Amino acid sequence: MLEVMFTGTGAALKKDRNATARTYLWMHPIYGGTALALEEVSARLKPLPRPLRALAYTGLIFGAEYGTGWLLKRLLGRCPWDYAPHKWSVHGLIRLDYAPAWYLTALLFEPVRDTLLHVTSEALRQTPEYRDAEAQGTLPPAALPEEKPLEAGLVAARFEAAQGEPTPIP
Repeated sequence: MLEVMFTGTGAALKKDRNATARTYLWMHPIYGGTALALEEVSARLKPLPRPLRALAYTGLIFGAEYGTGWLLKRLLGRCPWDYAPHKWSVHGLIRLDYAPAWYLTALLFEPVRDTLLHVTSEALRQTPEYRDAEAQGTLPPAALPEEKPLEAGLVAARFEAAQGEPTPIP
């Protein structure tokens, strides 16, 4: 979505009245894999200040873009994106002048992720299946006191445990 917004905005600024955006089918697994890597790194870097974590995420994003671009170039004979004509390009695979945009994206990663997890947890609590399991007392007890908000994902883990899913409860 971010890439579509970025390319669409760029097209609009270049007088494309349709704000035509573009992406590559390859980007879906690339972004998905990068998001999973960000989750793993996020858990390990939690004690560090957020700006420093964002710097690490920026490096991971650049590494994923470079690595997947290099791999696609090897497999397909070319990388779907080609930054070679740009001054700050590294082997045509990444653009160092995008560092501020990637850093901003990295700064927003945790708050956006936490908000999405909170929204989906709240939506799950509103399902009839969750309410029935809660009413029947088949949900495991909350890991946090009731007066504090549940951690992101805890609601889903409790519900899955009540449904017999093999998901460990945080």
